[in-house]
Amino acid sequence: MKLKLLAALLLFSGYLKAQNVNIIPQPKSVINTAGQFNFNSHATIGESDTSLISLANYFQKEISKAKGITLVVSNNETISAIDLVLVNTPQATGAYTLKITPEHITIISQSKEGIFYGLTSLLQLVKDQQRDNDGDLCIPACNIADLPRYQWRGLMLDEARHFFGKEKVKQLLDWMAYYKLNKFHWHLTDVQGWRIEIKKYPKLTSVGGVGNYSDSAAEAQYYTQDDIREIVAYAASRFITVIPEIDMPGHATAANKAYPEFTGGSVAGYPNFTFNPANEKTYQYLADIIKETNTLFPAHMIHLGGDEVAFGIKAWSLDTAMAHMMQKMNFEGVSDLERYFFKRMTDTVTSLGSKILAWDEATGTNLPADKTIIFWWRQNLPGQLHLALQKNYEVVLCPRLPLYFDFEQDNSHISGRKWNGEVNKITDVYNFPDRQIPADELSSKLIIGIQANIWTERIGSEKRLDFMLFPRIAGLAEAAWTAPELKNEVLFNERLKADLKNYDSAGIYYYNPFDPAFHPEAIDFIPRIKVSEIQRYKHRHASKKSHVKSPVKGKKGLTKKHKTSGKLHKKRK
Repeated sequence: MKLKLLAALLLFSGYLKAQNVNIIPQPKSVINTAGQFNFNSHATIGESDTSLISLANYFQKEISKAKGITLVVSNNETISAIDLVLVNTPQATGAYTLKITPEHITIISQSKEGIFYGLTSLLQLVKDQQRDNDGDLCIPACNIADLPRYQWRGLMLDEARHFFGKEKVKQLLDWMAYYKLNKFHWHLTDVQGWRIEIKKYPKLTSVGGVGNYSDSAAEAQYYTQDDIREIVAYAASRFITVIPEIDMPGHATAANKAYPEFTGGSVAGYPNFTFNPANEKTYQYLADIIKETNTLFPAHMIHLGGDEVAFGIKAWSLDTAMAHMMQKMNFEGVSDLERYFFKRMTDTVTSLGSKILAWDEATGTNLPADKTIIFWWRQNLPGQLHLALQKNYEVVLCPRLPLYFDFEQDNSHISGRKWNGEVNKITDVYNFPDRQIPADELSSKLIIGIQANIWTERIGSEKRLDFMLFPRIAGLAEAAWTAPELKNEVLFNERLKADLKNYDSAGIYYYNPFDPAFHPEAIDFIPRIKVSEIQRYKHRHASKKSHVKSPVKGKKGLTKKHKTSGKLHKKRK
């Protein structure tokens, strides 16, 4: 009996070793075979279809950038060492096979997207190797068959609070592609800034684009329509869909600063937070914005927000025009008025042939189920998820716990947010959604994927953004791609350790969960916390050089930006 048990353990150990090539996310099947492929500048890429030339060129550039190897792209498949092959065999979207022998590498898929993911896996294998004495990179022979668990594998970046710019966004898209993430949700409007050019209403950017979360007088920053087209095309070449968010009827302060005639009024703490639903011109104004936005994003999906309107809605109940409108339409209260407003704006979206995307507050409306995607973000309200599924809405899971990447990732950190003392560790990201969502709901085909969100109230620099994103983005990738029965956190951590060197090569300032002191927390803004906590933080990192001189509001050594950013943020965003 003991011999049988030992044999079984050895067999299982061998299986795990075979499965654990250094690819993130973990493929569905990996079978190691004999030998290795010698990867060098003599290798040639060939394709079975001329439509694959752009993918071959992409891979050529990435290999050159990573390893200094110049591959030759050829349209002659028969003489190439690396073949890209499109087939007519039915497959799941994004599925591919990657076969590596000592003589040849072949990537096969029904779609260009699948070919791209096969090339991405090969790129990771190549980057994992060091040159031998002959200058070759020796890639172990294996057969890989792979496909994604979810079709929505998303990342959201908030640039309304702090603006990062075109080159940083492109870098994020590169890393999304590296980890096979395919949906980039772009939060472009909010209280602190309007970041998308609308030609019919130029003051949205010239006035509404002024300021950010830490400096209300900062010069206007936004994306021109040409910038957006460039970024959308860049993403599309990496099989990433870009989805804009134009928030309404709340989070409208920047827009109302530019065009105050459309404001829904002010309440304490939330000046001009909403649009005015009693002003008929508001609907045409916002319809014009939606139409212009829709032309820039081929995804034909627009996220309208629809969240946290309650923060400013009290102003509606104090407005005589709104009171008259509610009486005329037999509305019982401002909530009915809110639903009326949102229905009219979503009708504009659907009239353009686009899908409506909204936060989970929208489950209380009667939006068309076949044209709506709900983003469930309030993990403390599981009933919202249940209701969305009950009403046959497609759902993207993005709960604050564990998928808000502006939340702290270690209990020693001091600048991010927590939820009732809980932080979002990479282990929680990795094990989502199977340890959190009830099995009967998780099995629903209406759950189309998962997404992490990065809100930037306390993220004002690229360094801090990287620190909050990496390596949790890797955990997100495996949670979204890899089937739950194939996941193994111990082996994932081995692959993640191997991948950290790629962060180092790229100059990424990341959090190292295996050695937290390796990179002290990158801090842009300090909330109101006890001085004793700051002193403990400084003591812990006294031996490390840190860019934080004195993270206490008003202490000597703080920049003006630090001094103006001490207030706690009470909201989701």
